[in-house]
Amino acid sequence: MKRSSLARVGAVFTALTAATVLLAGCAGGSGTATDASEVTTGLVGDQTDGGDPTSGGTLSYATYNGVSSLDPADRQDGGATGGSEMAAIYDLLMRYDPQSKQYQPQLAQALKANGDNTVWTLKLREGAKFSDGTPVDAAAVQWSINHYLEKKGTHTQVWKATVADVASPDPATVVFTLKQAWNEFPILFTTGPGMIVAPSSMASGKFTAVGAGPFTVEKFASQDELVLAANPGYWNGKPHLEKLRFPAIVGEQAKLDALHTGGIQAAYLRGAEEVHNALEAGDVGYVYTVNMGSLQLLNQREGRAASDPRVRKAIVAAFNPETFNERGEGGFGMPSSDMFQSWSQWHGDVAGTGYDPETAKKLLAEAKADGYEGKLTYAGLNEPGAQRRALAVQSMLQAVGFTVDIVYNSNINDLVKMTYVQHDFDLGESGFNVLDESPFMRMYGSLASTSTSNVLGYENPEMDALLGKLQTAATDDDRRKVLEDIQTVVNATNPMAVAGAGKYFIPWSTNTHGITPSADGIMLFGNAWLSSKSAS
Repeated sequence: MKRSSLARVGAVFTALTAATVLLAGCAGGSGTATDASEVTTGLVGDQTDGGDPTSGGTLSYATYNGVSSLDPADRQDGGATGGSEMAAIYDLLMRYDPQSKQYQPQLAQALKANGDNTVWTLKLREGAKFSDGTPVDAAAVQWSINHYLEKKGTHTQVWKATVADVASPDPATVVFTLKQAWNEFPILFTTGPGMIVAPSSMASGKFTAVGAGPFTVEKFASQDELVLAANPGYWNGKPHLEKLRFPAIVGEQAKLDALHTGGIQAAYLRGAEEVHNALEAGDVGYVYTVNMGSLQLLNQREGRAASDPRVRKAIVAAFNPETFNERGEGGFGMPSSDMFQSWSQWHGDVAGTGYDPETAKKLLAEAKADGYEGKLTYAGLNEPGAQRRALAVQSMLQAVGFTVDIVYNSNINDLVKMTYVQHDFDLGESGFNVLDESPFMRMYGSLASTSTSNVLGYENPEMDALLGKLQTAATDDDRRKVLEDIQTVVNATNPMAVAGAGKYFIPWSTNTHGITPSADGIMLFGNAWLSSKSAS
């Protein structure tokens, strides 16, 4: 359905307000905004400049989930899934600057495209070396990317659908020829393919963390603690910090409490209520917002309940994002069935299907008349916030006639195994976390028929064709029109139930400086420092 012109005016006003607040904050002497409520992406809080950088101390950052491996190819290349830890060890070829909305060289010296964005030339920095003393050259970059692809890293499917050929005319140059034009190609080098692992990491046959990042591994206890030490041979100079520590702290509120009591210096928060509380407390840090940060996965593989299109539509129609927000997010989320909300530059004129319980009851009755028992298995997490959200979903679906059995997993890794590996579920909470800077990358990974990251089991030739158009769209207006068409197909086929956007926050203590954001919530610590060693 089409939005009213009033809604469009409101969307423009909201976007302009957020942009004004963000620009005002970034232009000031502190580099932060004064009103965090309207910021969708940017620095917030009242951060003092701290004077000249000082060396020493340990910065502890409690991320979303403790890493289980030190290999970025093990699906650990996003901000919530180990990306900051991996970037600290391996660096990134490219960094995305949220303020300028431009890709900037990091470990690479430059990345340039030809006239039609089908050939991209990567130049490497002279003198950059891995921690084993070997050079970061073209051969090493190609080895690392091949290693990532062989292990089926997160964005492997996007890479294989995009890149036709990789060549190295000299040791300092890598040339990527694409199968079709893509002006967002640099986004791949801000994540797993851009985290360059040294070939010597597999010299013994078992993976060892050898990178060219600002830190090296001192201690690693899977799912417990990762401690990194400053790399004196880092291409950009030895980091100010002596050590960078990533403790595993379970629970959003526990992380926030540890930050406020000085037990840690930074935390990754995803829970809407905890993000709200941290912003209300005036915490300093970095906010970023993603499209479809919260949704319900519908497993439509053969033999599962949602393989019946009537059941899928009934689930989506029974799901009320506003109710989910009130009961599961404390009323602090960003609820909507739209894939792209008004704050997003990709917000269009086609709305999501919305809440319709009577239609849900009718469709479910039809499916039951054909033999369906109405049972669903919900994949959940044994954590207070996740339990509240699971119960909210259960209540809504049972109100229209479903019977929902919640299976609580003890940790995120078990939940991922249940959904993404075993596919042993009917529905469950997740998020596509589609970035405004590159909607294609995660849209393709989540919805393309052949994508190994397609946890839904969704297969639709019309969607596949639209995803191809999304990648090659030459202008923002073209891309927005394709996304409207994708929303139309989603409305018709109901592959998932969208709950809303995700607003995430990485707060840090006021004596912490120099943390640098990139894409997807990955934070870089090569320039970070503490203004008081006693606070470490």
